Amino acid sequence: MKYLLLLLLFCLSRIPARGDIFTFHADRMTGGRASGKEITILIGNAEVRSDNLLLRAGRIEIQGDDNQFIECTGGVWGREEDKDILFQSDRLRYDRTLKIARMEGNSTLEDKKNNIVAKGRFIEYDDEAEVTLFQVSVRLFKDELVCRSEYAVYRRKEKLLDLSGFPVVFKKNDEFRADRIRVDLDTDDVTMEGAVSGSIKD
Repeated sequence: MKYLLLLLLFCLSRIPARGDIFTFHADRMTGGRASGKEITILIGNAEVRSDNLLLRAGRIEIQGDDNQFIECTGGVWGREEDKDILFQSDRLRYDRTLKIARMEGNSTLEDKKNNIVAKGRFIEYDDEAEVTLFQVSVRLFKDELVCRSEYAVYRRKEKLLDLSGFPVVFKKNDEFRADRIRVDLDTDDVTMEGAVSGSIKD
């Protein structure tokens, strides 16, 4: 029985999906591969690697044809290795076909290449489009720039951040408020629209 379980784990950990190599390991594993009900549950020090994405959590569930869906809970940590993006969350669900990750709970995304750290209660990261959506208690930090709002969209390729939902931007000693704020994260320039207000200190 132990030999069969090890053989099953080895075979599943080498299943190719749409051109990439999929591997995983954990302290314990349960699941089944019945047609239409494919599921693998990894418990304890669970780790999954798919293409350039590495995920770690206390519990990881892998579901669907070609292991399409990965759901992580408990101390979730991940890294998109090519772009050097790190994230942490209470809960994460990743679609390997669409390459979209959704994080819920206390969630943080760190773009190390652009020196940006962002937090929110819900984060959706689109790996191919390089667009990240943040919702609820959003905070973004970059050098001496601090941005707060209830809703934000970060376009990594363009280095643009759009804020709405009571947005406020602190830039060194200056403060900016408006209905909508756009921040150029390359130059730190701020563009505001609607009910604009602020304070600038010499």
